[in-house]
Amino acid sequence: MSEPRARRLRVAEVVRETGDACSLVFDIPDDLSSEFAYRPGQFLTVRVPADDGAVARCYSLSSSPETGDRPAITVKRAGYGSAWLVDHVAAGDELDVLPPAGTFIPASLDADLLLFAGGSGITPVMSIVKSALARGRGQVTVIYANRDENSVIFARQLRELTADNPRLLVIHWLDSVQGYPSPGALAALARPFKDYETFLCGPGPMMEAAADALSGLGVQRRRVRTERFASLTEDPFAERPRDDAGAAGPAATLEVTMDGEKRVLPWPAGARMLDVLIDAGLDAPFSCREGICGACACQVTDGEVKMANNDVLTGEDVADGFILACQSDPLTGTVSITY
Repeated sequence: MSEPRARRLRVAEVVRETGDACSLVFDIPDDLSSEFAYRPGQFLTVRVPADDGAVARCYSLSSSPETGDRPAITVKRAGYGSAWLVDHVAAGDELDVLPPAGTFIPASLDADLLLFAGGSGITPVMSIVKSALARGRGQVTVIYANRDENSVIFARQLRELTADNPRLLVIHWLDSVQGYPSPGALAALARPFKDYETFLCGPGPMMEAAADALSGLGVQRRRVRTERFASLTEDPFAERPRDDAGAAGPAATLEVTMDGEKRVLPWPAGARMLDVLIDAGLDAPFSCREGICGACACQVTDGEVKMANNDVLTGEDVADGFILACQSDPLTGTVSITY
C-alpha cells in the first residue's frame, strides 16, 4: 500500500491579485523547509475539501526561491476546486499539500529567456522572472495574453519589475483590444527573441498558437518547455491499495539508483514502478499520479518499460530514456533507473 506524503501547511496570508484570482502565502515550519524547497517554475498539489470528500488540484508557485519570500501559489477562480480556494480560504487556515514538483524549470537562470503566458499561466512564469532577475544575468522577455486589462494578474508587480530591471521586457496582449492572438501575430512579437530558451504556459488554444508561431520561426521543439493546465481525476492524497493477485502484466526486478545509492527491488506483477519504490520506503518524488505533471520523471539506464500515459515528456525526453514512474510497467525482466 502506497502512503501519501501530504503535509498540513498554514496559510499565512491571502493576497487578492484580481477580482477572480488570489495568492495563498504559506508558512513553512523549520522541520519541513528542506522538503518544501523548490525551484522556479514548480507547483504544489493541494487537497481541496468537497461535499463528497475532496479533490486535488495543482497550482504553480508564483513566489521565487531566490528572493527570500515565503512560498505562495496563485489561484484563479475556474472550476470547483479553484473557486473554493478563492472564495473560502483565509489567513490562519490549514491545507493539505504535497511537496513541490514539476519540470517547468530553466536549465540556467543566466540564460536568455522568452516566456509566453496566458491568463493564470503567468503564475510559474512570475516565479521564473523574479528568480532570473535576482540571480541570473540574461535577458528576460515575457509575452503575456489576457482577456482585458482587468484580467492581468500581477500587473503592478510586472510594472515595478520592468521599471527596476532593464533586462526585463514585458509585452502585453489584450484580446479586448487586439483580438485573440494568432500564430502570425505572436511570431512577429517573438522573432527578435527566437534564440532564447522558451517557455509556454496558458490555455490550450493560446499555447497552440504560440507553438505554431515558434515552429514558423524555426525554433526547435527541444528548446521549448510547456506547462499545461489539467484537473486531476484521482486523489494523490489517498492511500492506494493494490491487489496483486491475478494482476495483469509480468513481474520483474527493479534496480534504482537514488542519491548515489543503489537498491534492487522485486517488481510484483501489476504494480506501477512508483508504487514499488514507495512500498520499499524510498522517497521517490510524485504528485499527480496521472502522467501529466512530470514530478516522478526518472531515467532508464537498462531495460524497457511501457508508459500507460504521458502528457509531459517530449519525444526527445523519451529518446533520452526519461520515463514517468507513476505510469511505467516493465517490458523486460530487469529495469534499471536513476534519479
